[in-house]
Amino acid sequence: MATRKPAQKTTANKFSGNRMNVCVIVSQWHKDITDALLEGVFTVFEKIEIDEFSMEVMNVPGSYELPLGAQLAINKYSPDAVICLGCIIRGETPHFNYISQAVADGIMHLNLAHNIPVIFGVLTTDTVKQAKQRSGGKHGNKGADAAVSAIEMMELRNNLK
Repeated sequence: MATRKPAQKTTANKFSGNRMNVCVIVSQWHKDITDALLEGVFTVFEKIEIDEFSMEVMNVPGSYELPLGAQLAINKYSPDAVICLGCIIRGETPHFNYISQAVADGIMHLNLAHNIPVIFGVLTTDTVKQAKQRSGGKHGNKGADAAVSAIEMMELRNNLK
């Protein structure tokens, strides 16, 4: 578990709340890829100007454990949003399908059960090359996209309170 505060601030932020508490749950399977996704999250949050900000980063063994890790974080920290980062690469067996579906279902359930944004930042690719292209390569960084989604959903939630 680690805490990281934004290093720089910018007024280019649309978030209207005055505080933000975010938990990021990171799978350690395909760690080089999930670390790159996490850097994408940091890049987005470092640009946000906000009065109070905290980010708890917690590791889980693999993507299958992301929903439970997110639930434990919700119960302990009562965050404004949770971002789940993982990477599932298709293999020669149907294992990919079962894990991908279980993770997606688990994360969706948490959104609805806890009424907070729990963001699906899980790459589901056919190859390692595709995963690298989506974690800072030519297709951008889906971790950064997940951070933007979290901010937009927190904004929506705040506006509807």
